[in-house]
Amino acid sequence: MTTEGMPVLTRTRRSVLATAAAALAVTGALISSPPANAAGTADTATAPAEVSPHAAQTIDDIGASGAWWVNDLQHFAPEVQARVAKLLFSKQGLDLSSYRYNIGGGGAAVTTPARAAEDFLNADGSYDWSKDKGGRTFLTYAAQYGVQDLIGFVNSAPARWTTNGQSCGGQLKTENEGDYAKYVADVTDHFARQGVKLDYISPFNEPDNDFGSCGQEGMKVTVDQRDDIVRALGAEQRARHQRTGIIADESSSTAQFTTEVPQWLSQPDTARYVSKLAHHTYNNPSDGQLGNVYETAKTAGKTSWASEICCFGKGSTGWNQEYDPTIDNALLLSRIIYKDFASAHDSAFQWWVALASGYGSDPTARNDEGWNDGLIYYDPDYATNGNQTLYFTKRYYALGQYSKFVTPGSVAHNVTGAPAGVEVSAYDRNGTWVVVVNNHNTTDTPLSLHFNSGTPVRAARAVRTSATEDWARVAKPSVSAGTVSATLAARSITTYVLDGKGHGSAAVTGALAGNQSGKCLTADASGAAIATCTGAEDQSWSYDAKGTLKGANGYLTASGSALTATAEPTGDASQRWLLNANGQILSEASGKCLDVSGQATADGSKVILYSCNSGTNEAWTRQ
Repeated sequence: MTTEGMPVLTRTRRSVLATAAAALAVTGALISSPPANAAGTADTATAPAEVSPHAAQTIDDIGASGAWWVNDLQHFAPEVQARVAKLLFSKQGLDLSSYRYNIGGGGAAVTTPARAAEDFLNADGSYDWSKDKGGRTFLTYAAQYGVQDLIGFVNSAPARWTTNGQSCGGQLKTENEGDYAKYVADVTDHFARQGVKLDYISPFNEPDNDFGSCGQEGMKVTVDQRDDIVRALGAEQRARHQRTGIIADESSSTAQFTTEVPQWLSQPDTARYVSKLAHHTYNNPSDGQLGNVYETAKTAGKTSWASEICCFGKGSTGWNQEYDPTIDNALLLSRIIYKDFASAHDSAFQWWVALASGYGSDPTARNDEGWNDGLIYYDPDYATNGNQTLYFTKRYYALGQYSKFVTPGSVAHNVTGAPAGVEVSAYDRNGTWVVVVNNHNTTDTPLSLHFNSGTPVRAARAVRTSATEDWARVAKPSVSAGTVSATLAARSITTYVLDGKGHGSAAVTGALAGNQSGKCLTADASGAAIATCTGAEDQSWSYDAKGTLKGANGYLTASGSALTATAEPTGDASQRWLLNANGQILSEASGKCLDVSGQATADGSKVILYSCNSGTNEAWTRQ
């Protein structure tokens, strides 16, 4: 894991950490809104934000990992273990819909005991299924609570098959790829016989890193070996009739994911074994880089997952050493979830470790000695002082603002035109809408959100986490003529549940102006271009529930990197578009962005499809 560099802190723990309703004016703009101003306050919004009539991706799950902490928690009292399981998996807790179980590699040469996970393999090749007591305990709890997706992931193969005979710093030996595949399939079969079905297997985790300092388990898997391992495991699963999907390649950064996945996935007979493409986001990706994730997934014909992140802080979503249990870091977590769903269009979000012990000098206060890697913390000195208290962070409640409400099968709809400093995401599940809103502003902020259909008809519930609230029931928003109005508390995350039955979905219309040029999109049979905005009919676009953009000259259609307007609808991805809140307009055929070629600004400048890069020539605003 990327958390290898974190020290394991051993010190005596200090004090115990105990565990709206006016008008929000969101505009009908299809595209992005500016951030909060320098003072951290919202600029006044004058028009309602718009929930896209077109569905984006379907959400598979929201979860967290069971790495490391289970090895400590196995020594805790059974009632504490049961409480942790309830906090993670029950409807009263996070109600996680995925759980990542760490299939250990034996821990050979690993210097941190908790990160030296036991494997099941004996020296003679037989199995000892009594090993990894902590891991098995919480995997079984997850299954008993009915967690949707149980995922087995591997940091290192058993040490006997690595190039250096260790569980860190080595690489899987080529001649043992088949042995390793059989081992993973044996583990899968064993748990299935215990009534615990692993839905997915990730056979290598952060393969770009060998974790040679041995603070934790890990092995390097070069790009040209990844397809070999996937094929070996996939063939073994198929021979056994296992129905366990393979996810890969869990690179540390989206930049590695987008450059390396196409290399190994394109190798013969590989792609058919891959169920989901997974990436980590430790590079603090820009909107352009998140767009590249979508492009990579679309090109491969696969769904993408954001399968690990942690350890950001000091006001940034980038890697920083800090322990911050407050709403400030919780809002950063919520921003990362928002961007993964709204910009990369990932179908899953999985946090790193659910529990951790590295809170630094004080579990109740921000400090620079600890790490923001857990949701709940426990005393690293529990073995000597007997303290088994659980310490909650606001990140726990922030994740719950999504995981408790955005259930598997929910369909994401982009939201454009939110007020400055506000991020809005909307999810539909059989006519029930869930809207999660981050208010990063230091003042209460009005929001209006328009649903371009007969729903919602009734506000059912509003739940908020703020500096002083944890999943607090708050006043429901008002709803009138398809527009939800509320006041967002300063520095808060609010989830609204709205019940209703749809009555169709009208198209959203307007001109699309490039943020760099200020000029409007036009298209005809000869191509697409920008021109001075005049309000003329040929600059007006209608965006509908099918995702089509229809102008006076026909439907905007992609063909390679070229764009034209064609008279007839095709019904295929070449005429389907996603209008992101950040201003990007993405082709569902290629995942690429609508781009003013060469960053030109003159009338008649060509508009093409190009890999997303966060440029203002790829940002559009509805007029």
